[in-house]
Amino acid sequence: MSRTGLQPGTAVTVGFSGGSGIGYGTRLVEVLLHAGHPVHLCATSAAFRVLRHEAGVTGAPGVATLGALFGDHPLLRLHDAAAVDAAPASGSAGVTATVVCPCSMGTLARIAHGFSSNLIERAADVALKERRRLVVVPRETPLGEVHLENMLKLRRLGAEVLPAMPGFYHRPQTIADLIDFVVAKVLDVLGVEHALVRRWQTPAEPPPASPFHEGEE
Repeated sequence: MSRTGLQPGTAVTVGFSGGSGIGYGTRLVEVLLHAGHPVHLCATSAAFRVLRHEAGVTGAPGVATLGALFGDHPLLRLHDAAAVDAAPASGSAGVTATVVCPCSMGTLARIAHGFSSNLIERAADVALKERRRLVVVPRETPLGEVHLENMLKLRRLGAEVLPAMPGFYHRPQTIADLIDFVVAKVLDVLGVEHALVRRWQTPAEPPPASPFHEGEE
């Protein structure tokens, strides 16, 4: 599978499934659109419930609500989860990469076993069979044996399994900083240039006091 960076203007499919952490997905779409990549976006019914609960999105489930999230951006292509005949469902549609972010354990299991019940899972299946980039971003803890087996199966099939595990060496100050760390990792895997986070450098001197647990001895 090629690991060269995505060319400017290359289309990416992004799927929002029902896992917690919808902010990772919305931020990823924002950055891809800003970088000039057309985005085919699809969300499951469970994802719309998460949008309401975690992001306060009150619109009715559907493409209109998704479009409003991103200001009806001209590079955004919106698809209903039931539209299994949409462009991302075909290997000839010219979509180079697919990202499921966040990826629920149910969605991950169905992708790992080739069961396509909606457009997101079909797009992931296409990415695997065409040997294109597939990135899944699970956010689940603790992980059961079945979860780990499904992740290992996907990795062996060529997918990138990128759990939403933010680091702290970039000294995050806000939740947005933590989100950007994970999104930056997705962009690195896709080969999309960005400046979302400060990259690791060996400290020349001891770091300043930690902002965590201030006042504790």
